[in-house]
Amino acid sequence: MKPMRIALTKGRLEKDTLALFDRMGLDTSAVRDKGRRLILPVNLPDGSIFEVVLAKAADVITYVEHGVCDLGVVGKDTIAEYGGSFYEVLDLGFGRCRFALAAPKDTDFFEGYTTKTVASKYPNVSSTYFGKKGMDVRIVKIEGSVELAPLLGLSDAIIDIVETGSTLQENGLDVIEDVMPVSARLIVNIACMKLRKKEIESFVSHMEEES
Repeated sequence: MKPMRIALTKGRLEKDTLALFDRMGLDTSAVRDKGRRLILPVNLPDGSIFEVVLAKAADVITYVEHGVCDLGVVGKDTIAEYGGSFYEVLDLGFGRCRFALAAPKDTDFFEGYTTKTVASKYPNVSSTYFGKKGMDVRIVKIEGSVELAPLLGLSDAIIDIVETGSTLQENGLDVIEDVMPVSARLIVNIACMKLRKKEIESFVSHMEEES
């Protein structure tokens, strides 16, 4: 049987996951000294090996959903925006932040009866949020700094990921309401969970103990 393969979101979640692997007693030296390689071995204490695949967040979901990776570490923000068919088995407790609705200071986003415009990198999250409120809102997708949209008059508010809120404050925006909490999650391919149940459950249990 081929080595178990886990896809990691590159960047901050990659570093936090490797720190977790270190606490689990795994040898992550090949990943830390990766150069330009994107598939790397990690040695387990029993001498066995699994492979780490480094990918962008949305691609982690794709690789796990299609079974080319058995497991993946990805933010709840990406899961909420893209969805997919997989098991979400563990909240890893790092990468914590939140989705929030923010608008220019001293404005009441919810007043009046005109259709509001909201800018976001996460149109599906935004649509779901306002759908639950029964609000008819126009969503504009922004790829870059979403804080620009209300400053330029493109939108009445934004929905974005917030950690400290300092970027919002520096651009004259206030959080109106938290939308949902975000953190790193461990996801597992549905078929792989059945075919490698014992191996995956043991690995997940070990991760849970150290997370």
